[in-house]
Amino acid sequence: MGIAILFAMFGVLLLIGVPVAYALAAASLATLLYLDLPSIVLVQQISAGTGSASLIAIPLFIFAGEIMMRGGISERLISLASSLVGRMRGGLGQVSILSSLFFGGVSGSAIADVSAVGGTMIPQMIKRGYDRDFAVNVSITAALVALLVPPSHNLILFSAAAGGGLSIADLFAAGIVPALLMTVVLMVTGYVVARHRGYGVEAFPGMRAVLLRLVAALPGLGLVALIFFGIRAGIFTAVESAAIAVVYALLVTTVLYRQLRLKEFMATVVHAARSTGVILFVIATAAVFGWLLAYLQVPAAAVDFLQSFAHSKYMVLLMIVVMLLLLGTFMDLAPMILICTPIFLPVAKAYGIDPIHFGLVLVLTGGLGLVTPPVGSVLFIGTAIGKITVGESMKSIWPFWLAGLTVLLAVTFFPAMSLWLPALLRS
Repeated sequence: MGIAILFAMFGVLLLIGVPVAYALAAASLATLLYLDLPSIVLVQQISAGTGSASLIAIPLFIFAGEIMMRGGISERLISLASSLVGRMRGGLGQVSILSSLFFGGVSGSAIADVSAVGGTMIPQMIKRGYDRDFAVNVSITAALVALLVPPSHNLILFSAAAGGGLSIADLFAAGIVPALLMTVVLMVTGYVVARHRGYGVEAFPGMRAVLLRLVAALPGLGLVALIFFGIRAGIFTAVESAAIAVVYALLVTTVLYRQLRLKEFMATVVHAARSTGVILFVIATAAVFGWLLAYLQVPAAAVDFLQSFAHSKYMVLLMIVVMLLLLGTFMDLAPMILICTPIFLPVAKAYGIDPIHFGLVLVLTGGLGLVTPPVGSVLFIGTAIGKITVGESMKSIWPFWLAGLTVLLAVTFFPAMSLWLPALLRS
């Protein structure tokens, strides 16, 4: 009955539009009262939920990404991408995809990616004669690449939800090959759709322009190398790398680019603080929910349930992916990671699935939910920028969504795709 109250109340509150964090807290409190547990447990677990030192990296990476976005790096990354792939069919669409890969390595956030890259590229594509639905769909699906490349906030969050024992460096390394695969598959899909619709290409600016744009963008791309190789080499921890990233971003945008003025800096501080507050509030309330899952032995019950009829790890993975795809349609990625990790990670371990591999599957599956109604935050931002309805976007998003699903299935059933690079770097 306790499990029923916990999940039923949480589901009902979500359906009537209560924000996720409040729904988690209310469902947890109701369950605590039913179980006759002291309500002080709610406060204790909320405090404990944000007590992990590794979580300090999240607000710092958010701040660094905001600084780089407002300090001129996004324009330089888009300019570099344009010179590299603009001459392909559907040139501006290809630019949007490649720019998302570059900017994802700076922001670590799909929402920041679609806001920065999509905010620039969607209006440009519409102005150049691209259909609004194409401009929106290619930009929002490309933003999913940011979930996989360093410094992905969600991979850090998964590490914390898994108990903090997983290497963030390994998670960052594991996401690189899937991110590159996602970029290539989306670019091929964009080419096919652009050719079907008769979109044109951009003029090649010449090798000299390519080199100049590369030089201009190198300081931004250098942030990715600084974070990844610094953590991988053991020079500094994830938290230390996040602090260094903030200092580096400030130096690049104020000293080198000279675009981050006081007004933009204050706006950056405010926006980063708001984003951090939302994320940490969800983390705090999800900690109570997770504690109750453990208290009610839900993970053990999930293992027993799946073991009763699933006899291979690939069948278990497929079932988990299907369940996560359904959950992703009405739950944002961060709370999904915090709620589902304590339930499904023990199942994955029981079947011999590597936790690093499982983390990539979880984050990528939840990412598809970000471009799926009714709660797809990336979808809503993209359609707002493109000034179209969600329904108009959904009519033609299926080639890009299926491309993302194809990458997800490849990552799910070919673990070496995500585990090869971490193993190589450890050797």
